[in-house]
Amino acid sequence: MTSRAPRVWITRAEPGAARTAARLLALGMEPVVRPLLAIQTLSPELPDLDAFAALAFTSVNGVAAFAGLSARRDRPVFAVGDATAQAARDAGFARVDSADGDLAALARRIAAGAAGPVLAAVAETPVGDLAAAVRRAGGGATVGVGVQAVAVYRARSTGAAPPDLFDAVLVHSPRAGRALANAGGAVFATAVIAAISPAAAAPLQALGLSPAVAPAPREDALLDVLQAALGKRDPRV
Repeated sequence: MTSRAPRVWITRAEPGAARTAARLLALGMEPVVRPLLAIQTLSPELPDLDAFAALAFTSVNGVAAFAGLSARRDRPVFAVGDATAQAARDAGFARVDSADGDLAALARRIAAGAAGPVLAAVAETPVGDLAAAVRRAGGGATVGVGVQAVAVYRARSTGAAPPDLFDAVLVHSPRAGRALANAGGAVFATAVIAAISPAAAAPLQALGLSPAVAPAPREDALLDVLQAALGKRDPRV
């Protein structure tokens, strides 16, 4: 019998799915790109950026959508993590601070470092309330650091069915976790589930499943726990 490369279902939206697929190929795995989410850019009227001391981005998708709406790159940026921070730099922002974490980490960084009001470019249905998180991080006192959110994109369900055959599935966001949970636990009876954060794992844990959770909300950490979890399984043939 000959061992075959593990087939890993990528549920995240494009263009991120293609980047993840390339990383899986480099690790000797077979990516199965079947996104559960699709990103649609919105066209809101942006407020006057001169009224804000900084911008905040909670995702790479938010950076891409905002960059298409405004040519200004003169505001400092607070980014939720390293991938989002790099996307902001690639878009032309020079002053970028990465929280290297989740929404709560971003809120703490804003509360501690923003010099005034912050405009947050977010999803139409955000995974959390950044403004409230900043108030909590500041002990209830905003001290001039308020957060105004503007929806610049929406993530919609693709309605995609699970692949016929897969050994593992990657969960890159809480929204993807909820979409996967809607498929029911039986779909994952024999598959490894790797989630990028506790929030991404939570909808599947509610079904009695036990995803492997990355120790930090970064794709490097996600792929590490995927490899570790697959290594504990019997080789597939």
